[in-house]
Amino acid sequence: MLLPNHSGKILEAGLDEAGRGCLAGPVMAAAVILPADYYHPLLNDSKQLSKKDREMLREEICKEAVQWAVAEVSHAEIDEINILNASFLAMHRAVDQFSTHPEFLIVDGNRFKKYREIPHACIVKGDGKYFSIAAASILAKTFRDDLMEKLALDFPAYGWETNAGYPTIKHREAISKFGATPHHRLSFKLLAEVPELSF
Repeated sequence: MLLPNHSGKILEAGLDEAGRGCLAGPVMAAAVILPADYYHPLLNDSKQLSKKDREMLREEICKEAVQWAVAEVSHAEIDEINILNASFLAMHRAVDQFSTHPEFLIVDGNRFKKYREIPHACIVKGDGKYFSIAAASILAKTFRDDLMEKLALDFPAYGWETNAGYPTIKHREAISKFGATPHHRLSFKLLAEVPELSF
C-alpha cells in the first residue's frame, strides 16, 4: 500500500525521472503534488504497470493533481554535464514550472541536488512507496515514451518506439550498422564491448 505523505506538509511534491540509462534522447523528470486525500488503487511505480494502465493513470493524474509538470534535459546537455546532474536539472526544471512552490520535495533515489531553500528527502524505490512519486514516475515515463515514438519515425532502424532508447540488442545492432544519430548521447558507451579472445 502506497503512502500519501512523507513530511506532513500539505504541498509535498513527488519527483522522479525517466530515461537515465538510455543511449538516446533526453532524460525527463516530473514533479507532482496530489490532493491530501488522493487515492487510486492502480497507482504504482510505472515499471509495474502495463502501457494501457500508465496511459489511463496519466490522464487521471493530470486532471486530479494540485500541480504537475514535466521537463527534459537534452542529450547534448547530458553529454556536457553528465547524466546524474542532468537528472537533477530535469527535476529542478519541472518544479520551476509550478505556480506555487512546494513546501517539501520527496525524490526517488538516494541523491539529489537541493532545490532553492525547499527541504527534501531522498527515498530509495520511492516510486513504489509514495503516491506522488509513483505519479511522477508515470508522467515522466509516458511523456518520454511519446517523444521517443515520434523520434523513431525519422530513425526506424533503432527500435525506439519499443525500447525508448534503452540499450537493447536491436538498438546496439542498429548503432553498429548505421552509426549514431543526432539524438544519441555521445558520452555513453553506445556499443557493448566485445570480449577479447585469448589463445
